[in-house]
Amino acid sequence: MSTPLALVGSAAGMFAVTNIDDLLVLSVFFGRAAGNRSTVVIGQYLGFGAILAVSVLGALGAGLLPAHVIPYLGLLPLLLGLRAAWHLVRSRGADDGPPGDRGLGLLQVAAVTFANGGDNIGVYVPVFAVAGVGGMTGYVVVFLVGVAALCAVGWFLASRPLVARALSRWGHVILPVVLIGIGLAILFSG
Repeated sequence: MSTPLALVGSAAGMFAVTNIDDLLVLSVFFGRAAGNRSTVVIGQYLGFGAILAVSVLGALGAGLLPAHVIPYLGLLPLLLGLRAAWHLVRSRGADDGPPGDRGLGLLQVAAVTFANGGDNIGVYVPVFAVAGVGGMTGYVVVFLVGVAALCAVGWFLASRPLVARALSRWGHVILPVVLIGIGLAILFSG
């Protein structure tokens, strides 16, 4: 049986490794939703909460997501990216500046977070199953604190003047590219 400090260290390390890829996506989302950061934070928590729910159910033996289904989660960000690209092409020339946070909603952030977490589920389920209910609870608490830290770092990056200018100027182009890339990576990882 591991000590609580060892569990916290293990959980923090696992969270960092499995969620580092969310930093770019979160930075882009924060850059696009400059006036409405709460949409990104709540969406991130909703998406990550769904990842945790599926992982816990999987660990408890529900077998909610078989391994062969996880790559198909890539369809969510791929479709959202294609939609964003379509809107970008359709709005080209409509005005001189980049579009605002049009289309950036709570459910979009949650869906991208969940879809991008397919690999997380594959890691969390076996770890949670071995950790038991007490250990699983410890992991979940540490992960939820980790989401707050991840959001803070994503917002910090998006609020740096150089990064903010780049996101302001190119965020509407970066977002579809990142979403399509995540979708394809998830689809082909299986």
